[in-house]
Amino acid sequence: MNLIKKVNIGFLKISFFSILMFSLLSFSSKASDNLPGRPDDRTKVKTGSASFYANFFVGRKTANGEIFSQEKLTCASNVYPLGTWLRVTHAKNGKSVIVKVNDRMHPRMKRVVDLSKLAAKELGMIAAGVVQVKVESLGKKKPKASM
Repeated sequence: MNLIKKVNIGFLKISFFSILMFSLLSFSSKASDNLPGRPDDRTKVKTGSASFYANFFVGRKTANGEIFSQEKLTCASNVYPLGTWLRVTHAKNGKSVIVKVNDRMHPRMKRVVDLSKLAAKELGMIAAGVVQVKVESLGKKKPKASM
């Protein structure tokens, strides 16, 4: 009887361990593409849609603690880490702007970036509201003005 209990307990430990390992491995291989801040997200060029902030958010705190202003070159993104500098290029007219990620969007938002109004003006997207863009990560260091 004692031997049967030991075997059953040992089997349960192995089963629990294998289920735990399987779930960890399957989570890391399937979901890593969609989680913000992964190393592969920082190096890839992303394409998708971009919009700009409503005036409702002016004066409110952003995710990194800054006060939001429409007159700064900033953006919100769920894809890139806070503090990352991005080059956002309008797909149709080729205009680009360099912005800093200082906020997050709603988790269900499928857009790549949500720009400040100043950044949207520089891209020429105010009238359209939502446009297709190419987004390149420039890293955490502020890029030189000549870029």
